[in-house]
Amino acid sequence: MVLIYLGVAFLAGFLLANQNPINSDLSKIVRSPFLAASISFLVGTLFLGLLSWGMTGDLWPSKQFISNQPMWIWLGGLLGGIYLTSNVVLFPKLGAMQTVILPILGQILMGTIIDTFGWFQADLIPLTGLRFIGLIILTLGVICAVVLPSKLNNSEVILDNTRKNNAKLFWQIWAIIAGAVSAIQQAINGHLGTILNNSEQAAFISFFTGFLLIMVFSLIVERRLPKISELKTTKVWNWFGGILGGSFVLATVLTVPQIGAGLTITMSLIGSITGSMLVQQFGWWRSVKSSISFVQILGVIIMAVGVVIIKFL
Repeated sequence: MVLIYLGVAFLAGFLLANQNPINSDLSKIVRSPFLAASISFLVGTLFLGLLSWGMTGDLWPSKQFISNQPMWIWLGGLLGGIYLTSNVVLFPKLGAMQTVILPILGQILMGTIIDTFGWFQADLIPLTGLRFIGLIILTLGVICAVVLPSKLNNSEVILDNTRKNNAKLFWQIWAIIAGAVSAIQQAINGHLGTILNNSEQAAFISFFTGFLLIMVFSLIVERRLPKISELKTTKVWNWFGGILGGSFVLATVLTVPQIGAGLTITMSLIGSITGSMLVQQFGWWRSVKSSISFVQILGVIIMAVGVVIIKFL
């Protein structure tokens, strides 16, 4: 059963990697990444709402259930919206490489902390010496898969040399915090699914609150809605981003209670990096096409070795 949940977490990350270029293409059509994110969240909310209604006949938990739970249990969607918005803001500030690697670092560190101390009602998983070695190997794999290719190809977006160092440090710290926020979101959503005994409903609640946040933020920033003429130019697959994002949330709700927040995050990251490599290799969803390097493949293999050490040794 463990292997099944590892596979589900991997698939969740793979789906998320395909969501990014789909939403990126949509943002070009509606001329705003925030409006594209709002559309994606709306589609995902409708998808999860129909799934929850079809599976259980319910969308919302009872008033008694809501009143008996701590406030933090409802924050998953809010944190997801913060993470998504942060990525949009960080890219022009830090460049491509740092926008990827620093949140990943935050996710791995926070996922390990959550498991080690049992935060958000997660099962306690002690940080043994062997697990620590596995985390080091995993980090090396991330560096191989994400950092080295950018260095070798000189493809990193270079920051303006005149930018103040303290401002750069602020955004770097925020990138790590954003990754940690994503890890907390997955842990909270996993616990919500457990106490509700309804994974579909937990995923719907998380996505709905995230939609409200990103929609309000989008209206404040853009002060407009997408034009009908813009939406008519979309491809059918431009609307799939929300379904993939909703599937990611649902998958993490299912896997966190079974294999822990840390391993769920780790496997979804491996799936995300693998998916990104394939999107890059074949130019899926009208993305830029470029060949996968040997270093990237080696990085994924090293990451898999780290997972084996963490979970099975």
